[in-house]
Amino acid sequence: MELIGQLIEIILHLDKHLQWLVNGYGTWTYLVLFLIIFCETGLVVTPFLPGDSLLFAIGALSANGILDITWVFILLSTAAILGDTVNYWIGNFVGPKAFKKKDSKWFNPAHLERTHRFYEKHGGKTIIIARFVPIIRTFAPFVAGIGKMSYPVFFLYNVTGALLWMIIVLFAGYFFGNIPWVKSNFSIVILGIIIISLIPVAVELWRHRSEKVETS
Repeated sequence: MELIGQLIEIILHLDKHLQWLVNGYGTWTYLVLFLIIFCETGLVVTPFLPGDSLLFAIGALSANGILDITWVFILLSTAAILGDTVNYWIGNFVGPKAFKKKDSKWFNPAHLERTHRFYEKHGGKTIIIARFVPIIRTFAPFVAGIGKMSYPVFFLYNVTGALLWMIIVLFAGYFFGNIPWVKSNFSIVILGIIIISLIPVAVELWRHRSEKVETS
């Protein structure tokens, strides 16, 4: 049990144990990182896995030449795209089965139709913004699948969001992660990244609320 607990601790705080992983597993580290990002974005049951903090730490380690930033960018971008794609199709498969009963309180087909209309109108922005918001990042593609968002449209914003996520967070770690103040205040930096990531969400909610007030 103690071994399992230690393993869980390492996985949940992989950003802090990244150097240990590289030292112990070498090239296999790339596969582990690929799987972590894939699961964090692709499985609704694993939103607790590290995302932003891990990417930032990977970028910082890559700046020291310990990991290859080109391979990291390619592999983790692919993992993020595939993760959202799998999540979308799981939601797409689950949706029709969950929303069959018209008298269901939580899975009413009318809710499904509203979700579909929302994602057709605002889905692109939602998928991109969700990339930068922990937990929401895991559920947005699942809900997009449930709401039957057009897959070609979803795929376009999926790729765009994944690349932006990597470019901003991964390369923030690459260029700034080894600055002494940043290393000493890593938790504060990650919190700052999350807060900055939430700004577009707040702006979008404010705009949406303003539009509703104007039309009411």
